[in-house]
Amino acid sequence: MTNWSPDPTLISRPAYLSLAEQFARAIEDGRLAVGTRLPPHRRLADDLSLSVQTVSRAYEELIRRGLVSGEVGRGSFVLGPGGEARPPYLPERPGETIDLSILKPVVGKDQLDAMRKGFSWLAENVTASAALSFRPNSVLPMHRAMAAHWLARGGVPVEAANITITGGATAAISSAIMGTVPPGAGLATEALTHHTLMPLCQYLGLHLEGVAIDDQGMLPAALDEVARKGLIRAVFLQPNVINPLAALMGAQRRAELVEIARRHDLAIIENDILNRLVMDAPPPIAALAPERTLYICGFTKITVPGLRIAYLAVPSRYATAVANRYLVTNWMPAPPLVELLSHWLDDGTATALIAAQREALVGRHLIARSLLPEVGLRSHPQSLHLWLRLPETWQEEGFVAHARARGVAVAPGQAFRATDKGRRESVRVSLGSTSEDELRRGLSSISAILGEEPEVLLPTI
Repeated sequence: MTNWSPDPTLISRPAYLSLAEQFARAIEDGRLAVGTRLPPHRRLADDLSLSVQTVSRAYEELIRRGLVSGEVGRGSFVLGPGGEARPPYLPERPGETIDLSILKPVVGKDQLDAMRKGFSWLAENVTASAALSFRPNSVLPMHRAMAAHWLARGGVPVEAANITITGGATAAISSAIMGTVPPGAGLATEALTHHTLMPLCQYLGLHLEGVAIDDQGMLPAALDEVARKGLIRAVFLQPNVINPLAALMGAQRRAELVEIARRHDLAIIENDILNRLVMDAPPPIAALAPERTLYICGFTKITVPGLRIAYLAVPSRYATAVANRYLVTNWMPAPPLVELLSHWLDDGTATALIAAQREALVGRHLIARSLLPEVGLRSHPQSLHLWLRLPETWQEEGFVAHARARGVAVAPGQAFRATDKGRRESVRVSLGSTSEDELRRGLSSISAILGEEPEVLLPTI
């Protein structure tokens, strides 16, 4: 730590945000050098006459902005302006850690056998264009027609020419945002949203506006209020269970949001990567507002992780812009995988894998319900994760650190917050990322920690 320290006389409400701003300015103007270790939470709280909870929230805000990294057992360190925020999941699985932080479908021998069988089919049937062509328009027209058929069966009628086939939902999200929100403009999203949106908007120079939510998702009145400011050009929604709360948005709420988007001429980006997996979902927003909705249909989370393909269906007004953005950032998805997906859609393999995933999740949710308290638990029968609200005694940073110390990784809620308004300390717990035995052991550890009083972890030597 340098000689600089926060000035307690400059702290205003909300105190955690004011404190975070002091640190941010000190980092940006060089008073806190890259690599500097910040004071321990309790010591800084005592020095400033603040609560440990306030200091913890300030540090979490700095982590969210990518200015600070938190290392279990070592402390918090300055990354510097332009530093990169860490993803909510473990980049790799260390040692014996039970990784419940990364969102994955349930996979096993059946999924691996399907992939091996698919590759064998490709070896005999891959086309010359898929193997040898550099031109997307030489490779993808037939596959766009197959995509249009699949989407129409799911309630999203779209012209094949208006479909961009992408290398997964993340690429589709990026292309949709770049195709609808110009530099300097704004994107509205739910207060709890996809974890890539915050850094993506930062990289693109966009303003991201977190909009208040309830148990169904975005509140229409809150979106209307944000839209009246005139900055936002699009709204990003995850209405079908993939959102952090694992919430399913009702038909009436979807219609109300569409009405507001029409009133303010906003594009709607609908991220529906679980699509056919969710049994009780109302019609997609794209079916209610086809003239303004960019619809993302993924396969990675519902079939096999290695099938990194997603369809991005867009209205004609955005089709050229979105296709161009995808072209300059990704060129085209891997053609053999596109051919494999089309084959699986045609012969029923994709439908069978989705049904198998739905059935596997039944058992995972039963395990979770048997081991975790009902209070504070949010899920859906077809969700790949749980959203767990923590007892008031726990802060996310401390809970995640304690879980890691016991060999279990979970994702902190902070990674999914577009705004801190209405904040409730929470973590995301993946259900499909490991075996049933490891899931039981991991959830048992989480349950035990929930019943304990927080204790600061001392560094080990």
